[in-house]
Amino acid sequence: MRRTLVPLLLLLAMSTSGWTQEIEPATTPQKRSLISRIVNPFGWGTGERLPEYRDPRLRGLVLSLALSEQPIKLSETRQMEVKVRLTNRSKRPITLEFTDSQRIEIFLRNTAEQILTTWSDNHAFSQVLATVLINPQEHIEYPETIATRELTPNRVYIVEAFFPKYPELRIRQKFLTAP
Repeated sequence: MRRTLVPLLLLLAMSTSGWTQEIEPATTPQKRSLISRIVNPFGWGTGERLPEYRDPRLRGLVLSLALSEQPIKLSETRQMEVKVRLTNRSKRPITLEFTDSQRIEIFLRNTAEQILTTWSDNHAFSQVLATVLINPQEHIEYPETIATRELTPNRVYIVEAFFPKYPELRIRQKFLTAP
């Protein structure tokens, strides 16, 4: 009786989720409904449109930009949070090579397209060769801050983020400052 009870208790202890740590993927692919599978069995035209880049090494990458709360109150905020996320939506790993430690660049522009603030002005970069590998369905996030001292209240501005080594990886977003 004891010989059969011990293996059963060990099996029960190992099978509970409380004893194991589950690793959740960063992004899960969206599942299609039964009706969409019947109407369009091969899934053509149902997925998210990926950007078309001239450089074939970049195909499958999606760039997104998230800013701090809107509208930005300049009386309370000296720096604005900017999160740049690069996601690999392809089925193969993508390698990016950099010649220095600078990965991204962020510009704050007015509506006349004049550059008011440059993120890299306040940072030092070393000349170090580096390679970044982004696996399928994974992402890299760059949370940064940029100074808001050149901004005035109740106006529209543009945040532009891009990778200097890969100028095709570029995204822009407008935001409003509070009165």
